[in-house]
Amino acid sequence: MKVGILAAGITPEELQAQFGTYADMFVQLFNTAEYEFEYDIYDVREDVFPVGPEVCDSWIITGSKSGVYENQEWMQRLKTLIIEIHRQQKPLLGICFGHQIIAEAFGGKVIKFNGEWGLGLQTYQLVSDSPYIPAEVAGKPFTINAVHQDQVVEKPANADVFASSDFCQYAGLLYGDRIMTFQGHPEFTMAFEDALLTFRDGDGIPHEHAQKGLESLAAENASIDSAEVSHWMANVLLQRPAN
Repeated sequence: MKVGILAAGITPEELQAQFGTYADMFVQLFNTAEYEFEYDIYDVREDVFPVGPEVCDSWIITGSKSGVYENQEWMQRLKTLIIEIHRQQKPLLGICFGHQIIAEAFGGKVIKFNGEWGLGLQTYQLVSDSPYIPAEVAGKPFTINAVHQDQVVEKPANADVFASSDFCQYAGLLYGDRIMTFQGHPEFTMAFEDALLTFRDGDGIPHEHAQKGLESLAAENASIDSAEVSHWMANVLLQRPAN
């Protein structure tokens, strides 16, 4: 199966040698989970787009340092592609910026959220069922890394919430049975999250917020559920029910 990765952002250059790009992190996540996908990567922020949704079997939109409300030309083009992917019934995953721009494409609203940040380990509650999430974890919390100030504050009418937290009400959204989006970053390892927050501490992220995120990573028994979440995402891409 061929997965198209729509790269809306890239790792800071200083961290790329050690951690790779955001697109690379998805490849690594699925490789570790032993999914033998093929990948095509499109740098959409540089206006590199596929000719159409049909060239890949399924799609992923990565995170980005950009805000969807900037409404740059490449973002407008990406929204059009999202609608076409949906029209052609191709599976689609959206992560962080991807989560937000999919919401905007379907009529939701994204804002810079009251000066607050979601950084480091973030725990979300599963609040609804999905055929792609095993029944035995329904209603339970899961923890992944996050780096965001922007968030969805009005969900689209066609979206259902499957994950939420006190800080981020619309942390996980489902659009029918082919689109799943996360505000957090299942593809980020704890080592990369630590390196990124350290790199951006006081330079893009206010020091007090960066430190709070770093403290969550250093807490006793700190861990993430990215391995489990990778299976949920793969189930969407493969259109394979969990049970």
